Amino acid sequence: MTSTKYIGMDVHKESISSAVMNASGKIVMECVIETKASMILQFFDGLRGDLHVTFEEGTSAAWLYDLLKPHVTKLLVCDPRKNASMREANQSDKIDARRLAELLRLNHLSPVYHGEHGLRSLKELVRSYLTITKDLGRVMSRVKAIYRSWAIPCTGKQVYAPRHRAVWLGKIGEPGVRRRAEFYYQQLDALRTVRQEVRRELLAEGKKHQAWKRLCQIPSIGPIRSAVLLWHSADPASFPNQAAAVDVQRFWHRDPKQRRSP
Repeated sequence: MTSTKYIGMDVHKESISSAVMNASGKIVMECVIETKASMILQFFDGLRGDLHVTFEEGTSAAWLYDLLKPHVTKLLVCDPRKNASMREANQSDKIDARRLAELLRLNHLSPVYHGEHGLRSLKELVRSYLTITKDLGRVMSRVKAIYRSWAIPCTGKQVYAPRHRAVWLGKIGEPGVRRRAEFYYQQLDALRTVRQEVRRELLAEGKKHQAWKRLCQIPSIGPIRSAVLLWHSADPASFPNQAAAVDVQRFWHRDPKQRRSP
């Protein structure tokens, strides 16, 4: 008799309802555990056999995925709204842990992609990079605004270069305004340093995902753009219709050309 166990988890902020089903469809255990890493791992340490686990995509899904991935045989984060068997049921019925376990055993769940190593780290790094880049652009605009307010032409990027900074600051006659420009330059330097650090970590994280490597081989798509695309459209199944999913599948698996983006 197979030792496979199918575990459905109904995840909430404070607690998780879990149901363990054997290969024949019989519920062998049900419990409610606290939504804490130590309690969750303690629960799984007490189970034997091949553990197949599912829970719904939600606020804690990425955290729970990364926590459980090393401890189970198969882990599926699901979206019941895309499941055919769910549409057959009463739409007002709440999907509980027992139902999730049953659907997992019957292979009736639609997965939500979380990557080979989980996408939580990649998503946060992409968000950080994009936010810092926007902040950097705002500070650069403020620097130029100071010079323009004093009718000092400042086209191009030379106004931002550290080696030309003393010359540019010398063009501002008012001490208070000059000091404000110095503060903006300090902020500019700090953001550039942080962005470079985030960029290094983002590229290192992207290398953990095969999809990122495949995207980098496509002309005009560099490493940062690949990470952003992976963040937005990692899973073709998340697209609104079949035609879009097919297009994305072709995009992921197209033959790479020799030329690569800078």
